[in-house]
Amino acid sequence: MPAFLQLDRLSLVLPDGRALFSDLQFTFAPQRIGLVGHNGVGKSVLARLLAGQAQPSSGAVRCDGSVHYVAQELDPQHYPSVAALAGMEELLAALARIAAGSLDEADYALVGEHWDAHARLRQALDALDLQQVDADTPTSRLSGGERQRIALQCAWLSQAHWLVLDEPSNHLDAGQRARLVAQMARWPGGLLLISHDRSLLEHVDAIVELSPQGLRSYGGNYAMYAQLRALEQAGYAAALQAEKAGAKREQREAQQQSERQQRRIGRGEREGREGNQSKLLLDAKKEKSQDSQGKLHLRAQEAQQARQQRVMNASARCAPEAERLLLAPESLVPNGKLILALRGLVLPHGQAHAINLVLSGPRRLAVTGNNGSGKSTLLRLIAGQLAPASGELHCHAQVAWLDQHAGLRDGERSAVQRLQARNSTVAEGDLRTRLALLGIAGARATMPSRLLSGGERMKVALAAELYAQTPPQLLLLDEPDNHLDLASLQALEQMLLQYQGALLVVSHDQAFLAAINLDPQGLTLHK
Repeated sequence: MPAFLQLDRLSLVLPDGRALFSDLQFTFAPQRIGLVGHNGVGKSVLARLLAGQAQPSSGAVRCDGSVHYVAQELDPQHYPSVAALAGMEELLAALARIAAGSLDEADYALVGEHWDAHARLRQALDALDLQQVDADTPTSRLSGGERQRIALQCAWLSQAHWLVLDEPSNHLDAGQRARLVAQMARWPGGLLLISHDRSLLEHVDAIVELSPQGLRSYGGNYAMYAQLRALEQAGYAAALQAEKAGAKREQREAQQQSERQQRRIGRGEREGREGNQSKLLLDAKKEKSQDSQGKLHLRAQEAQQARQQRVMNASARCAPEAERLLLAPESLVPNGKLILALRGLVLPHGQAHAINLVLSGPRRLAVTGNNGSGKSTLLRLIAGQLAPASGELHCHAQVAWLDQHAGLRDGERSAVQRLQARNSTVAEGDLRTRLALLGIAGARATMPSRLLSGGERMKVALAAELYAQTPPQLLLLDEPDNHLDLASLQALEQMLLQYQGALLVVSHDQAFLAAINLDPQGLTLHK
């Protein structure tokens, strides 16, 4: 029987009192579903609720089958061992207790029919050519790509009814992404894919969007979703303009009616005085007139409130204006200016062959290659974080380096504080305005940045570099698209198109690389 995953009036209130979502009523059919939505809207939180790793404020998640969850951030602090990474920590511990003689019914209930858990984990690791890794291996010894591959491989072997995968293509190279697509196609159960990867979202059966208004399902893959949503938004925008025009017309008519009423009242008062009517009669007419004016004013207020509410309702259906993300810094690099020279450079890790590269003027290169080939190592060398094994490296520009973990650093400092640390000359109010353009406004700009979503933290890290007191002439980006939602990713693409400095970018997202006007010939590294 197919297992349906249902939300029954699900609500979650954050510790700061903000309602992340309220009364979600939705059924996920057992198919391949892509979940999209802006950073901070609650996609990862919803994933944890679906997997039973968090509890709602009210309501419930109902599933008549098992759910296997792969988190977005597989850091060693939360996943200290390979067993934990594979989602088998408790299962293997129960098997160990049973092997030691335990008769506890809870252990047997936990194991169920999974007596082959050790064999399945070994099978998963061998399939990844990780013979030296076992269940007890600390994940701190593994690369981000290895952790991601282990978690995914164990998900495919989990025999769960549902998989919930949060940004599974992060840290995967092109070949591994192709295998991910093939495994998704073969998966027999339900699959909920939280992703910003447009090429990956082309391989789902339906797109579900999470927004402050709730969950909305769109049939088909990402291309169909984008088309339907564009048509929908065009309709909402037209409806909003019609409501605004109607509100202006009604307000103008109400003003004209009020003016006519005032003229009638004035004419009546003049006629009363000129007709020598008694004071008692004049006072009665005045009181009646004031009462009529009061009722008219009250009706006008109610009508205005109704107009404003209609405009607000129409506006709420419209997507926010395209996120500006960042204003490109003034980093014009003249043609011919020598930016970077690598001569006979040998990496301490990764590619063994020497690298020779001359980067001059505002050139823009993609650094590509399979995982382990040394792409991130090369950027760290250029940024001055590592020393080469041999060879020469000469950099003649102000460098800004953003690695794939940049958003995780300085978690106790707020977004405002992180920007102030890089540029003390800008007033706090201006920094808040710039953060608001990122969608990080109000209390979110001053709370510890560890409480922000992964995409929000990455945007803060990028803003801190680009708004630094001395803007960069060479921008080093190591998978900056990993944690950004679709709107933010497209805004980043627009910003990079405006950026006038030199650029070296590592990314496995072909759609992203194609959108940022790179030189045709990039730099490819090999193991």
